[in-house]
Amino acid sequence: MTRSPDHASIQIETDGRTLATAEVHRTDAAGVVHSDLHVESGQLPAGTHSRLVDAVLEHPDVGSADRLLATMPLGDTEMLARVRERCDDVEAHAAGATKIVEARLEHGRTHP
Repeated sequence: MTRSPDHASIQIETDGRTLATAEVHRTDAAGVVHSDLHVESGQLPAGTHSRLVDAVLEHPDVGSADRLLATMPLGDTEMLARVRERCDDVEAHAAGATKIVEARLEHGRTHP
Protein backbone atom coordinates (compact mmCIF):
# COMPACT_ATOMS: atom_id res chain seq x y z
CA MET A 1 0.00 0.00 0.00
CA THR A 2 1.35 3.42 -0.96
CA ARG A 3 0.41 6.50 1.02
CA SER A 4 0.44 10.21 0.35
CA PRO A 5 -1.13 12.95 2.46
CA ASP A 6 -4.20 13.06 0.18
CA HIS A 7 -4.80 9.45 -0.81
CA ALA A 8 -3.58 5.90 -0.58
CA SER A 9 -3.23 3.20 -3.20
CA ILE A 10 -4.14 -0.34 -2.26
CA GLN A 11 -3.03 -3.29 -4.37
CA ILE A 12 -4.01 -6.94 -4.19
CA GLU A 13 -1.22 -9.03 -5.69
CA THR A 14 -0.45 -12.70 -6.24
CA ASP A 15 2.94 -13.94 -7.43
CA GLY A 16 3.98 -10.40 -8.40
CA ARG A 17 0.86 -9.85 -10.52
CA THR A 18 -1.45 -6.99 -9.58
CA LEU A 19 -5.00 -8.35 -9.49
CA ALA A 20 -6.93 -5.39 -8.11
CA THR A 21 -6.33 -1.81 -7.00
CA ALA A 22 -8.14 0.88 -5.08
CA GLU A 23 -7.53 4.53 -4.32
CA VAL A 24 -8.76 5.87 -0.99
CA HIS A 25 -9.02 9.57 -0.26
CA ARG A 26 -10.85 11.93 2.04
CA THR A 27 -13.52 14.18 0.59
CA ASP A 28 -14.48 17.75 1.43
CA ALA A 29 -17.59 16.39 3.15
CA ALA A 30 -17.02 15.73 6.84
CA GLY A 31 -16.86 12.05 7.74
CA VAL A 32 -16.91 10.80 4.13
CA VAL A 33 -14.16 8.91 2.31
CA HIS A 34 -14.13 8.01 -1.37
CA SER A 35 -12.64 4.93 -2.96
CA ASP A 36 -12.26 3.89 -6.60
CA LEU A 37 -12.04 0.09 -6.89
CA HIS A 38 -10.72 -1.69 -9.99
CA VAL A 39 -10.00 -5.32 -10.85
CA GLU A 40 -7.94 -6.67 -13.71
CA SER A 41 -9.75 -8.44 -16.50
CA GLY A 42 -9.48 -12.16 -16.99
CA GLN A 43 -9.49 -15.10 -14.61
CA LEU A 44 -8.77 -14.04 -11.03
CA PRO A 45 -8.38 -16.16 -7.91
CA ALA A 46 -11.61 -16.67 -5.97
CA GLY A 47 -12.22 -13.95 -3.41
CA THR A 48 -10.05 -11.28 -5.07
CA HIS A 49 -12.94 -8.81 -5.24
CA SER A 50 -13.87 -9.37 -1.58
CA ARG A 51 -10.21 -9.04 -0.53
CA LEU A 52 -10.09 -5.62 -2.20
CA VAL A 53 -13.22 -4.44 -0.41
CA ASP A 54 -11.82 -5.72 2.90
CA ALA A 55 -8.53 -3.88 2.32
CA VAL A 56 -10.41 -0.64 1.61
CA LEU A 57 -12.62 -1.01 4.69
CA GLU A 58 -9.56 -1.70 6.87
CA HIS A 59 -7.71 1.39 5.66
CA PRO A 60 -7.15 3.93 8.50
CA ASP A 61 -8.90 6.78 6.64
CA VAL A 62 -11.98 4.59 6.21
CA GLY A 63 -11.75 3.51 9.84
CA SER A 64 -12.11 7.11 10.98
CA ALA A 65 -14.99 7.96 8.60
CA ASP A 66 -18.75 7.64 8.99
CA ARG A 67 -19.61 7.02 5.33
CA LEU A 68 -17.99 5.46 2.29
CA LEU A 69 -18.63 6.57 -1.27
CA ALA A 70 -17.16 3.99 -3.64
CA THR A 71 -17.04 3.52 -7.38
CA MET A 72 -16.69 0.02 -8.81
CA PRO A 73 -17.41 -1.81 -12.06
CA LEU A 74 -21.15 -1.96 -12.76
CA GLY A 75 -21.34 -5.74 -13.15
CA ASP A 76 -19.22 -6.61 -10.12
CA THR A 77 -21.67 -8.32 -7.78
CA GLU A 78 -18.99 -9.77 -5.46
CA MET A 79 -17.74 -6.33 -4.41
CA LEU A 80 -21.25 -5.04 -3.76
CA ALA A 81 -22.15 -8.17 -1.78
CA ARG A 82 -19.05 -7.72 0.39
CA VAL A 83 -19.88 -4.06 1.08
CA ARG A 84 -23.39 -5.16 2.09
CA GLU A 85 -21.92 -7.79 4.45
CA ARG A 86 -19.64 -5.31 6.15
CA CYS A 87 -21.60 -2.03 6.11
CA ASP A 88 -25.07 -0.70 6.87
CA ASP A 89 -27.48 1.38 4.82
CA VAL A 90 -25.88 0.45 1.51
CA GLU A 91 -27.27 2.10 -1.63
CA ALA A 92 -26.02 1.48 -5.15
CA HIS A 93 -26.86 3.00 -8.50
CA ALA A 94 -25.47 2.83 -12.00
CA ALA A 95 -23.58 5.64 -13.68
CA GLY A 96 -22.57 4.45 -17.13
CA ALA A 97 -20.22 1.46 -16.79
CA THR A 98 -19.68 2.29 -13.13
CA LYS A 99 -21.63 1.52 -9.98
CA ILE A 100 -21.67 4.17 -7.26
CA VAL A 101 -22.06 2.70 -3.79
CA GLU A 102 -22.82 4.69 -0.65
CA ALA A 103 -22.60 2.99 2.72
CA ARG A 104 -22.70 3.84 6.40
CA LEU A 105 -19.64 2.41 8.12
CA GLU A 106 -20.07 0.25 11.20
CA HIS A 107 -16.81 0.39 13.12
CA GLY A 108 -16.03 -2.56 15.31
CA ARG A 109 -18.31 -4.84 13.30
CA THR A 110 -16.71 -8.21 12.60
CA HIS A 111 -16.79 -9.70 9.13
CA PRO A 112 -17.04 -13.27 7.92
